[in-house]
Amino acid sequence: MAENKLKTPCKAVVIGGSAGSIEVLLKLLPALPSVLSFTVIIVVHRKNSAESSLANLLSLKTAVPIQEVEDKDAVLPGSMYLAPADYHLLIEKQGVFSLDNSEKVNYSRPSLDVTFESAADVYGPALVGILLSGANADGTAGLKAVKNAGGVIVAQKPETAMSGFMPQQAILNTPIDFILDVNELIEFVRSLNTAS
Repeated sequence: MAENKLKTPCKAVVIGGSAGSIEVLLKLLPALPSVLSFTVIIVVHRKNSAESSLANLLSLKTAVPIQEVEDKDAVLPGSMYLAPADYHLLIEKQGVFSLDNSEKVNYSRPSLDVTFESAADVYGPALVGILLSGANADGTAGLKAVKNAGGVIVAQKPETAMSGFMPQQAILNTPIDFILDVNELIEFVRSLNTAS
């Protein structure tokens, strides 16, 4: 396994995806330890009707409690958060989330770009951005922002994704640190954990 390339201990992992990404999360989340040294923030394109069922589904698969974000929730280390449907999710410097229902970005709300860029501003080199399966180009500009802030960026191997377009766009347009299949991704995220 390659070194994780972070220059400083990881404080946050932002995982973004669209079509096909839930299947990856259902493999990744159960493999994570019950005590994490970093915050996990998950942003998935989904329909409004899926409002709370996704958080419930994911929470059944992980030892770490996962909660759907509400406006002004505190961002706590070792916790796992899910962006709600139909809101952009931002992280503020004061360590709280904010929700925004402004225009869609890349036809998407929540937009992966918005959350990646916001997290890059707050966490800089202590951030890991991970882009999973999806069918549009959302996430590419956000990963660039993470990279420019000194963080590490990861894309799912397009040939292992249900919809490889999203990670492929990032790979074509940004110098990705790691291009990983699901098992490699699990090992990578586990390697970031410094909690005992």
